[in-house]
Amino acid sequence: MNFYKTSYDVIVIGAGHAGCEAALAATRMGCSTLLLTIDMDKIAAMPCSPSIGGMAKGQLVKEIDALGGQMAKVSDWSAIQYRTLNTRKGPAVHSTRTQNDKSMYSRQMKTILENTPSLDLKQAMVESLTMENNQITGIIDQTGFEYSAKAVVIATGTFLRGTVHIGSTRIEAGRAGEFASIGLAKDLARIGLDMGRMKTGTPPRLHADSIDFSQFNIHGADTIAKPFSFSTKKITNPMLPSFMGETNPGTHEIIRKNLKFSALYGGQIKGKSARYCPSFEDKIVKFPDRESHHVILEYEGIDAKEIYASGLGNSMPLEIQYQIVRSVKGLDQAQIMRPAYAIEYDYVNPLELTPALEVKKMKGLFLAGQINGTSGYEEAGAQGLWAGVNAACKIQKRKAFVLDRSQAYMGVMVDDLVTRGTREPYRMFTSRAEYRLLLREDNADLRLARMGYDYGLINKEHLDFCREIQRQAKDEIDRVKRTVIKPSEAVNTFLADHKTNPITNGVKLEQLLKRTELTYGSLAQISPPTDPLEARSQTQVEIEIKYEGYIQRQLNEIKKFKDLEKIKIPDNFDYANAHGLSNELREKLTHIRPLSLGQASRTDGITPAAISVLMVAISAGQKNKEA
Repeated sequence: MNFYKTSYDVIVIGAGHAGCEAALAATRMGCSTLLLTIDMDKIAAMPCSPSIGGMAKGQLVKEIDALGGQMAKVSDWSAIQYRTLNTRKGPAVHSTRTQNDKSMYSRQMKTILENTPSLDLKQAMVESLTMENNQITGIIDQTGFEYSAKAVVIATGTFLRGTVHIGSTRIEAGRAGEFASIGLAKDLARIGLDMGRMKTGTPPRLHADSIDFSQFNIHGADTIAKPFSFSTKKITNPMLPSFMGETNPGTHEIIRKNLKFSALYGGQIKGKSARYCPSFEDKIVKFPDRESHHVILEYEGIDAKEIYASGLGNSMPLEIQYQIVRSVKGLDQAQIMRPAYAIEYDYVNPLELTPALEVKKMKGLFLAGQINGTSGYEEAGAQGLWAGVNAACKIQKRKAFVLDRSQAYMGVMVDDLVTRGTREPYRMFTSRAEYRLLLREDNADLRLARMGYDYGLINKEHLDFCREIQRQAKDEIDRVKRTVIKPSEAVNTFLADHKTNPITNGVKLEQLLKRTELTYGSLAQISPPTDPLEARSQTQVEIEIKYEGYIQRQLNEIKKFKDLEKIKIPDNFDYANAHGLSNELREKLTHIRPLSLGQASRTDGITPAAISVLMVAISAGQKNKEA
């Protein structure tokens, strides 16, 4: 490795969850890559919750894993608790969540980066970008040292003009105790990007020895840990509990009496807050009738004494934070090791980006993570992989890596961002994915393996494994659909034991599997497969048969969706000449520059009539061109 190298294919700015995945993806595709971070000891840090995954977020992590990313693997390495969410609902919304030892997570990711060939990891504060004729050419760090590159990915998280708020105290910082990035923020504004301010925050960390855990309930976790990554074979860490308690009217009264001292409600904070992850002050103001709110205590590491107090995030002065914390039953003697705080930071309106996450006004410049207005490690990691792959594609003159809404949750997220933009922190939800029954956690690698292999992100061995799972499942579904189970004493005894109706005539095995009381595994007792199946294949068989009608309905919807996506809008299409569009829509569409009629149909404010106008205008333009 040449540590004095100054020219790279790709430079990634920021080594949070987005930056790490971007750098690794670009390197896997054969690019020489430089990853720059302000603090080498804070790589892939978990400044907020010490966890990975959750509702819809788990699907994103599985997709990162399916495309060769590291988040799921490192999560398994550092996990100290596993939970599968929504198990009482259908498989479309099952989501994995791990509680993690945050120090182990960071150390393991750093180890992976340091041992990746063609990837240099260096500590530096990027001060400005270098460019020529609207093409990125590299960066200049705070010391004036210059690195050149053919593509740059910016993944700065909350560091762009970051400001930490604790009561009336304001500190320029990207996270508590870390420098903010001021020069780079000014440089982005100089390019002419539409930028704004957002706000997030984190709760206090408490000393475990000062907490009376007997006053809290054990918060449920899986008794059998199921790995996050498709490649993880064994979980080795001890599993630790988490605890649930509640605030009370006294806690809420402390907030009400001291609201003027809150940075959020005292007027110091101007950035837009996340509606789906409100601070404690927000909860009290917006839900005044609630007498209590959950407080969840989570260990931040196996050997750590720090406890993450989820639910108590606020921007109050420290003395008031003590009053809030100690008003909760079981926390009356609690010691705050790190205070809660709010943080404001700059972001770029994602309408400035193409579906490849490339800045429209600057070729070769890609943005990923919170700089695009999102929240969450998982959303950041998925964008990082996406941007890293596309940076490599740009250099290698390959077709852009873009997944559509029917292929992946990350496709839904990126399409939402670049088509609709966001003025508040964007968070992924299962409800955002209209084809979620097909975009499940259990089939993420089966969906994405072919594309991952084509882009050099996964090896042939894993592609072959996924194909074998799909072959086994297809063959077994065919057998299940053909097989007829005839009535007999043994069969009806089996059905009675499983509390389902007996049969009097021959019944297709498929029909029995569609009964809610029966599973594929149980039916193997009366009709085993010809050859043993992988557990993964068995899962696919059961889901595809039980939900066959719903799956077929979504496949029909996807066909209509794809038909609109096939109608491409020319790069130079003049919306001003599309007679029948409102001025507002003309302005929006001109700014977004949708690539297809499908993308245009998802623009805010678009109507069926407007789609018809566009279809006619596109058709007329093609005819004129041919003439």
